[in-house]
Amino acid sequence: MPGRKKKTLVLEDPRALRALAHPARQKLIEELYSGRVLTATEAADMVDLTPSAVSHHLRALEKWGIARRATGSGDGRERPWESTAQSITLRGTGGAGSAAALTSVVRLKLAELGERLDAFIDGGPDPWESAYRGMITGDVWLTEEETRRVNETVADLVDEFEGARAPGNRPPGARRATFAWMMVPLEPPADQPARDR
Repeated sequence: MPGRKKKTLVLEDPRALRALAHPARQKLIEELYSGRVLTATEAADMVDLTPSAVSHHLRALEKWGIARRATGSGDGRERPWESTAQSITLRGTGGAGSAAALTSVVRLKLAELGERLDAFIDGGPDPWESAYRGMITGDVWLTEEETRRVNETVADLVDEFEGARAPGNRPPGARRATFAWMMVPLEPPADQPARDR
């Protein structure tokens, strides 16, 4: 339903997750969730597809509550589309179907992130180079409560900037950057046996 956007859209249904596992849909989501409002024709140039093909993808995103028709704009012939929330969180619900659907989306996003990192590295000197850390990796020992606290702290920090930076509300000199945050356990909790590998 048009109106106020949710802060976070949580997607758990394997069918919704499978709907995301398409490069063109990921690009559409990225643009819409950056605050843009786009017609299918405008979006077609971004994803190198026809407006008809883009309309199909936008309707698929609409089916799962990811995108919607924007209100109060457009000329009646082609109404633009917008996001339904400020961000999306993906969760598996357990089971092979859910895991496979979630894995396909995560792999697509990681491949995209790798391409962006390559472009940054290969792009030569950047005036902001010292501001970007590239990628930080490492292992850390955390309790369940500490794991939640770290994830919530990172999410809160990102939310402070992400939700307030819609088009027209960005400070002069602001630059778009991509980010990724995830924590993956390397072993089971101490009170549970390891899964068969």
